[in-house]
Amino acid sequence: MAKGRRSRGQPSGSRVSKVDLSGWIPKTKLGKMVQSGQIENIDDALNSGLPIRESEIIDALLPEMREDVIDINMVQRMTDSGRRVKFRVCVVVGNEDGYVGVAHTKDLQVGPAITKAAKAAKLNLIKIKRGCGSWECGCGEPHTVPFEVSGKAGSVKIVLKSAPKGLGLVCGETPQKVLKLAGIDDVWTYSGGQERTTLNFAMATFDALKSTVTMKV
Repeated sequence: MAKGRRSRGQPSGSRVSKVDLSGWIPKTKLGKMVQSGQIENIDDALNSGLPIRESEIIDALLPEMREDVIDINMVQRMTDSGRRVKFRVCVVVGNEDGYVGVAHTKDLQVGPAITKAAKAAKLNLIKIKRGCGSWECGCGEPHTVPFEVSGKAGSVKIVLKSAPKGLGLVCGETPQKVLKLAGIDDVWTYSGGQERTTLNFAMATFDALKSTVTMKV
């Protein structure tokens, strides 16, 4: 099993995403429908067929959303004018009850990069399927993945397997953060590749969670 590794300068612990919507002026059709009350829950928004292009839509429909900074990395690029330095930040958001999103962005400063990544993660929000797919349990509660799924990003591949209730998250620190905010309490995992690449490890976990929705049963 993979062991978690913390990147240099990486914060720990999720926090509630607090956004003031008093000055929000929606620019998209879906945003206007949410503000007017025509759409009152996140499921209707996701099933409306309209793209979510404003993070305020998620803030309005899921006020209990939490966010966690997974990785902060300094990247450099050589240009004609010299070396340019930016910070790449990866953020995961979720309500710990079936909704999760992951994204990464770059900026010249850490603070704005975190804000941009959190907004991008909300735009990538998905609803995952949970269940009790372990033959060792059979409790019928949505505490683990309903069946075995796998995800890949870069060289990193991860497999999520259903686990009995009470086992916990048997995985590294990076997928733990994604799975916790997604509402997965118990899971067996197997991973391979360059797991020290925190960004790819998080995106591979997110890709596996997407498979709970796209896979036909």
